Amino acid sequence: MPTRNDVEEMIVQVGLGDRAAFSSLYDATSAKLFGVCLRILNDRAEAEDALQEVFVRIWQKSSTYAANGYSPMTWLITLARNLAIDKLRMRKAGSVDIDEVYDLADSGPTPEAAAIASSQRGQIDACFDELEPDRADAVRGAYLEGHSYNDLAAKYGVPLNTMRTWLRRSLGKLKDCLNR
Repeated sequence: MPTRNDVEEMIVQVGLGDRAAFSSLYDATSAKLFGVCLRILNDRAEAEDALQEVFVRIWQKSSTYAANGYSPMTWLITLARNLAIDKLRMRKAGSVDIDEVYDLADSGPTPEAAAIASSQRGQIDACFDELEPDRADAVRGAYLEGHSYNDLAAKYGVPLNTMRTWLRRSLGKLKDCLNR
C-alpha cells in the first residue's frame, strides 16, 4: 500500500505527463475513489462513469496540485466527491413544474412496509452482532463502503485469501441468521 508521500509523488509525476505514474495512481486510489462515488450516487454504473471522469480531471488538474501539508487523498477524494455531487444535481435537475403533475401520490413505502423494513433492519443488526467485530467491520467495508479486498486485508493485517475466506464465511453466517 503506497504511503502518503508515494501518492503525492504520483500526483506530481502525473502533472508532468507521466503515464506510468497515472497508472500507478489509479491502481493505488481507484477503489477508494469508487467507494466515494458509489456512496453519493448509489448507482454502480453511474459511479463507474463518475470514477472515469474523476481520473480525467486528475490528469487535467494534477499540475495545479500543491502539497500543502494535507493528505493527497484529501485532494483526490474532494475531486471525486464534487464530481459525484455534480452528477447527482444533474440527475435531480430534470424536475417538472408542479402544475404539470397529474397525481402526487406518495411513491414511498406504506406505513406497513416501513414497519417491516424497520423490523428487518433490526434483524440484520442483530445478525451482524453475532459476527466477530472485525469480521462484521470487514463485511460492512466490502459490501457497504466499497473497499477492495486488498484494502481490507491490509487494514486487518491478514493475507488476501484469508480476507476472502472471512467475507465468504461471514456472509454465510449472516444468511443462516436471517433465515432463522
